[in-house]
Amino acid sequence: MNFLNNLFNGINMKDALLFLPDAVFIVEEETGKILWANNRAAIIFEATDREDFVGMNFNDIVAQGMSLAYQSSCRDVSVIGGAAVNDKEFFVELSANMLENQYFITIRDVTEMTNILAQAEKTGRLNKDKNLMLSKLSSEFKSPVQSILGFSQALNDGLGGEINDKQRKYVRIINKNATELLYFMDKFFEFAQVESQLYQKHMGVFDITELIQNVIRENEVTIATKKLNVTTNFENIASKSVYSDENALKIVLQNILEISIKLTEIGNISVELFNPTLEDVVEMGIAPIKSATETSYLLIRISDNGIGLQENDVEGIFEPYTQLDKTNKKNLVRSISLGSAKELVRALNGAIWLQTEVMKGTIFSIVIPIENGAIPQDE
Repeated sequence: MNFLNNLFNGINMKDALLFLPDAVFIVEEETGKILWANNRAAIIFEATDREDFVGMNFNDIVAQGMSLAYQSSCRDVSVIGGAAVNDKEFFVELSANMLENQYFITIRDVTEMTNILAQAEKTGRLNKDKNLMLSKLSSEFKSPVQSILGFSQALNDGLGGEINDKQRKYVRIINKNATELLYFMDKFFEFAQVESQLYQKHMGVFDITELIQNVIRENEVTIATKKLNVTTNFENIASKSVYSDENALKIVLQNILEISIKLTEIGNISVELFNPTLEDVVEMGIAPIKSATETSYLLIRISDNGIGLQENDVEGIFEPYTQLDKTNKKNLVRSISLGSAKELVRALNGAIWLQTEVMKGTIFSIVIPIENGAIPQDE
């Protein structure tokens, strides 16, 4: 405290305001008349002297300046507005506080940052349009691969006549590669559709336990081939009925279960349901809905005792674009699947994450709101 007292000892606060790096105005609340301005104000608004502002109306230098000052003061936040000097337009960030019927207003020029954000928004819009185009053309891309898959299977089955062992070997390689390519394309176009926001939510009430059992049944062949044991535990939830998007949640569960199966050569996979506490929901970065209770959210946990993931494989695992410089194809496909899952869970106002340890297994966790009114509807 003594240090602070010594630091500010002898400093006139009004003089200090003169040299702040942000523009400062003192404005009369009722009339909008500028009573005082500092040196930075003269620089930003290209005035000859800061005294030139005295008596001017604040709205004359910042578009709807008094309205912005009112918004900032009432909400205790900074707001963005527009200003013009000598036919040059620029953006400003404005913060205001009320003191004895006068606004104390600080302003900084954020034109450069606004331009950067506008460019980023334009780039994001272009990416969205690109993915929208890819999603709509998905059937055109996949049809030739499906034909290769179908004809190679027909040749292998002898429908085109007898083939020798060497030819059969090549046909099986063609069929296997076509199968893998079609799977990759399905996941890629699924991600393109979700990222382009072409996917439309369809909210309704359904049985979450039945959905999970259906997803497990759809993977029975792979599970049986690997001789895995898949268990479920639905005892820790208040109700099986949830309000959400059943199809979106099915895609999420399917993608995660596929990854767990691939990571597990021998052992177990478990699917458990819980109602997390509101404290846990907040810790996961989700803002609880108004009047939320302990049963307003659902936690889905899919865990396996497989090989787990290396630390460098986990980095950016939900972001497919970060995987493009990696040579491991499995990492890319896995990241595309998890990228789709993340976008869908985000659309449901939820959160998704994983915990993993090499040779001990991986745990995927999903939290979503499950009450009507908790999720914004599409326009």
